[in-house]
Amino acid sequence: MTTGPLDLNPNVYGAGSRILSKEDALRAYAWMMNTLDASRLESLLAEDFHYASQWVFSEITSKAEYLAYITPKLEAIRRSGATVWAEMGALDRELPGPCVVMAQGDREMLAAVVLATVEGDKIKRLDLCGAPSPHTAIRSGIYPGRNDKEATSC
Repeated sequence: MTTGPLDLNPNVYGAGSRILSKEDALRAYAWMMNTLDASRLESLLAEDFHYASQWVFSEITSKAEYLAYITPKLEAIRRSGATVWAEMGALDRELPGPCVVMAQGDREMLAAVVLATVEGDKIKRLDLCGAPSPHTAIRSGIYPGRNDKEATSC
């Protein structure tokens, strides 16, 4: 169970080191999108972090580049009054494992899933995907930053 923004799991392979689970990485991303605040995610990103979207041609290839991209995007969403929903979920067919199910406007207007790759205590990669379809994800009803169930596991 996640109890805080940086609740890392003990790494049984290295004395004193910590590992970040995919679920905790995705929870930090969901919290960012639900609160429009990148502060929890920023410290978890690797310096050579990559971000890709199936709707954007070029891939972002560094933490600095991603923060320069996402910070004004979050501010634009805030100014527009648009609602973004980031729900903890899981895929059980293609690419099985945890994901974030993204919706716009209404929580039932599903738009994408977000997948994470982690290495040690850092997020190495996030992928915003239309395929696999968000409609195939197992949804949890947990929206980190939006409800008090955010510490409950998916």
